[in-house]
Amino acid sequence: MDGYNTTSPDGRLTLTAGAENGLVWYALYRDDIAIIRRSSLALFAAEERNLISAYDSFKAEHASFDETWEQPWGEQRFVRNHYNELSITVDAATIRFRLFDDGFGFRYELHGEGDVTIIKEATNFNIDAAALAWWIPALRMNHYEHLYKRTPLKEMDIAHTPLSIELTDGTHLAIHEAALYNYGAMNISPTDDGLVSTITPLSDSTLTHHSLPFNLPWRTMIIADSAPALTSSRIMLNLNEPSKIADTSWIQPTKFMGIWWGMFISRYTWESGDRHGATTANAFRYINAAKKFGIGALLIEGWNVGWDGDWQQNGDKMNFMLPYPDFDIRSITSYAQSQGVNLVGHHETSGNVAHYEWQLPESYDYYGQFGVKYIKTGYVSGRMNNREYHSSQFGVTHYQKTVEMAAERKIMLDIHEPVKGTGIERTWPNLMSREGAMGQEYEGDAVKPMHTAVLPYTRMLAGPLDYTPGLFNLRGTERRVQTTLAKQLGFYVTMSSPMQMVADLPEHYENQPAFQFIKDVPVTWEQTVPLDGVIGQYFVTARQDRHSDDWYIGGVNNEEGRTITISLNFLPSHVTYDAIIYKDATDAHWLENPEAHVIETRQVTNNDSFEVYLAPGGGFGISVKPVGDHSSPYPEQ
Repeated sequence: MDGYNTTSPDGRLTLTAGAENGLVWYALYRDDIAIIRRSSLALFAAEERNLISAYDSFKAEHASFDETWEQPWGEQRFVRNHYNELSITVDAATIRFRLFDDGFGFRYELHGEGDVTIIKEATNFNIDAAALAWWIPALRMNHYEHLYKRTPLKEMDIAHTPLSIELTDGTHLAIHEAALYNYGAMNISPTDDGLVSTITPLSDSTLTHHSLPFNLPWRTMIIADSAPALTSSRIMLNLNEPSKIADTSWIQPTKFMGIWWGMFISRYTWESGDRHGATTANAFRYINAAKKFGIGALLIEGWNVGWDGDWQQNGDKMNFMLPYPDFDIRSITSYAQSQGVNLVGHHETSGNVAHYEWQLPESYDYYGQFGVKYIKTGYVSGRMNNREYHSSQFGVTHYQKTVEMAAERKIMLDIHEPVKGTGIERTWPNLMSREGAMGQEYEGDAVKPMHTAVLPYTRMLAGPLDYTPGLFNLRGTERRVQTTLAKQLGFYVTMSSPMQMVADLPEHYENQPAFQFIKDVPVTWEQTVPLDGVIGQYFVTARQDRHSDDWYIGGVNNEEGRTITISLNFLPSHVTYDAIIYKDATDAHWLENPEAHVIETRQVTNNDSFEVYLAPGGGFGISVKPVGDHSSPYPEQ
């Protein structure tokens, strides 16, 4: 069979699909150049029965769709969802392909009745073996908390997605998935012909147990001319369903401080005792600081009984409705409300999902009676219930249960040790942020500057990241932070999250003019314009505030100092702006002089461009505000 074709709306992408010897295949071309050579698709139930075989029937249908929808928060307020579709119906399934201008997605839709157990998925991506990949290993104890490697495809291990790929002609790809529900997360393995899916299994070695009919997650690929252009794609969001929360007015992005970094630098402890962090007195002090600095919320960890001893093994002892005696939750929440500060509650499960679900939904309701609207959850463990991968069907189903249960109670979630993001925040926008990467808790030699010059092109393609930025005391603790101070500001623009932490101790922000940038920078955006970058070297992007005409530009760098030129041609014409540039000093260095920075001010228009120096391990943050729209554009020196 020669196959059936469809193209992207702009005509640059062409997808062909057909069947041969009962096996469905597809191929993808961009400007008549093969991106994916003919690749087979298969999905096996017990006894190696292929659920998408095409021996008895093969039917093709075409469709098109074009809409623009609005996100309640995110990197871009209005998102265009424009695609051409080719659906191939075979004996017992439909394979639905959707081509966008910047890539494509496809999924398996299983027909019939009864129950099915899937034991293997063989979704192939036959890509040029000379391509290079940025990847982290999958099916490991640390989940997504690894440093990225850059190797030829054939030298990969089983890798998580998003998997970012550089072709020899400079084209960039990113393989991922969308709308992951009730199924194991997709990982990618090398083959002699390219790549193939490897689904996270259950402890019984199967992939999923499900009732028919059943739609699997979308397999997605972004295709871009450059690495920064990868970050503009909204394919993952567009392949998810619209919000199931009709009234989203209660879903409010926020910045938050935390009694958190103090634990990592050994000033406080999670467990009770002389250095217990989550005390009433400490909570009041942090609430006062949040109000003083204009930070809207405060995270408190270690408040509940269960942290004493080896808390990572204490999942069966965590009680999310019983505070330690030195934590008066009623007076703390009452005082926070009187000061206009929201509290971010905390549930650390230590991976004991059975014990956690036993306390749900009562522990959500417990927070509700005190007006707590945000909860950070944690799953620090090698396996859930000591047996299941976090990203297996078991884990995926558990996380989704917590999201929907929270939505019913108007609670917003920030999930640590999560399953990767696949765009379900479009459908469930109360899922505000996730971890799912080596974050700043690894500061102290585990992470190096290059790491944060990789994340925007890899992990950030999966959605918001709670990286916990905002550290200003870079040399004064046992956790030697591997950035410059100016780079900490850049994180607030390069790593988008509608729940964005202000992570350092309050006293480290005193008498710091650069803190003005953190006070000013938004956490949700009208639009985003990537400007420059190379994977593993540097990344620069600009974002417009959703609630004003202000713009913010951020940049992060690896270990090699460089000077870049920023063009402001993305700004509206005929407007003059006050630009405040927070950047590395010429002698700044992530190891030798990390806190050295300068603050410059100038008036600019969209006809201007200027150079910015990025120190080794450095970065910058720039606020750009229309002249006259603010009382003073300049931070106090």
